[in-house]
Amino acid sequence: MKVVILAGGYGTRISEESHLKPKPMIEIGERPILWHIMKLYSHFKFNDFVICLGYKGYMIKEYFADYFLHGSDVTFDLSNNKLKIHSSAEVESWKVTLANTGLDTLTGGRIKRIKKYIGEETFMLTYGDGVADVDISELVAFHKSHGKLATITAVQPSGRYGVLGLNDDATVLEFVEKPKALDAWINGGFFVLEPKVFDYIEGDHIAFEGAPLSRLAEEGQIMTYKHTGFWKCMDTQRDKINLEALWESGKAPWNIWS
Repeated sequence: MKVVILAGGYGTRISEESHLKPKPMIEIGERPILWHIMKLYSHFKFNDFVICLGYKGYMIKEYFADYFLHGSDVTFDLSNNKLKIHSSAEVESWKVTLANTGLDTLTGGRIKRIKKYIGEETFMLTYGDGVADVDISELVAFHKSHGKLATITAVQPSGRYGVLGLNDDATVLEFVEKPKALDAWINGGFFVLEPKVFDYIEGDHIAFEGAPLSRLAEEGQIMTYKHTGFWKCMDTQRDKINLEALWESGKAPWNIWS
């Protein structure tokens, strides 16, 4: 089963770094967040990726073209114009298709453009800026069990502020730092989709999160896989710093492959 990753947006909310590189190439622990996402899927033996490129997509192409160069010792013999890579990089069992899907194409349009790489197979889809400890095998099994066209992973994000539990006389009974919104579920990405979904996308100007998902919902064709574990989207520089701190602590919840 192929894994499609949306990696073409401008990443304007994290412009401190995205003015230099595409958002999926922003690093967590000296590795692009894109790599972290791929490692999650690879842990569950899903190793065939289609990455939808747009803004500064050439940088993602260059990253994979020089993948072993990044993690290995290298000898340059300038007298003979030779290069020797002393491969110490981990060998990944990845097949990576890098597809140009347009600079200003919206998410639905990007998905529509890679239809030729999917064919008539069930496929997975996620965003190139979010990490989680989702059990991908369980997600796929859930999708296969219900027979609908789409499965969307729903998550409960933590609030930005602490919550006070008060009694009637204003005494604080409890304080919960950044609680999860117990009744609020949002789109966490990590979709499983049937190829029929392509028919719901008209062209480049369509956001997948707009009309296509709305229509699928109206027709009763979406099921929700509720994930109560770790999930974090790297929207801002603050998010990046928080993820970096988790990685450096050696306790990054999404690192289930180590």
